[in-house]
Amino acid sequence: MTELNLFSATAALALASGVLFAETPLLPGGKWHVHDMNRPVPEVVQPGSCSTQGEPGQPPSDAIVLFDGSDLSQWVQYYTVEENGEKRSKVRDPIWKLEDGAVQVVKGTGDITSRESFGSCQLHLEWCAPDPQGKQGQKRGNSGIFLMGLYEVQVLDSYDNRTYADGQAAAVYGQTPPLVNACRKPGEWQSYDIVFTAPRFKDDELLSPAYVTVLHNGVLVQNHTAFQGPTVWRRLAKYRPHKPKLPLRIQNHGDPVKYRNIWIRPLD
Repeated sequence: MTELNLFSATAALALASGVLFAETPLLPGGKWHVHDMNRPVPEVVQPGSCSTQGEPGQPPSDAIVLFDGSDLSQWVQYYTVEENGEKRSKVRDPIWKLEDGAVQVVKGTGDITSRESFGSCQLHLEWCAPDPQGKQGQKRGNSGIFLMGLYEVQVLDSYDNRTYADGQAAAVYGQTPPLVNACRKPGEWQSYDIVFTAPRFKDDELLSPAYVTVLHNGVLVQNHTAFQGPTVWRRLAKYRPHKPKLPLRIQNHGDPVKYRNIWIRPLD
């Protein structure tokens, strides 16, 4: 019997008998040996189905569904009113347009914000840019996904549309352009799969920045990219301490961008 076959037979026997690999090395920084049979196995999660241009996919079994096409019960809109000479912030149910399993931005109504707060997470959503009608640059299908309400992954119709690199689709807005332009034509559904690591603070000091990995239509466009701070316009970003969990926000930039199939998996 060759050395490889002997190893395979020994490993199979150990696995079949449930024997702990007590003779294998101890993994650094923990209590488990290499191939340790007593080590807890990962929880089983039923994966979701893939989306098509016609229909959205299904979320995995452990996801929190934020929008399934039926209602916006997981979202609110904040707006400002003036009462007795003072401006006050109020909250209402979103008044974006629901149609055919999607929600469409309604100009002038403000952003929508998730009722629940999140930190590190895996986020999936699908979006569709409108007919550009001759518009160019930042005036074409402009919106954005604000993780923790602060850290933006840009939504923009970047199909055959020249604009500044750190403002095109899937950019870390104002900071880092995507690795490639994976945008589909306007009117076609597009997907973002985002893995976000929340920043960490201690005693008002930044311990580690926020990071994001983004797949745009299945193409890796941000690879563990560090945020320089919360998103700002025409300025340098700067961190300020904030809560470990904050609501997700989708931007209303005035263009009738559509969204569907929004789900999230907290990674706490």
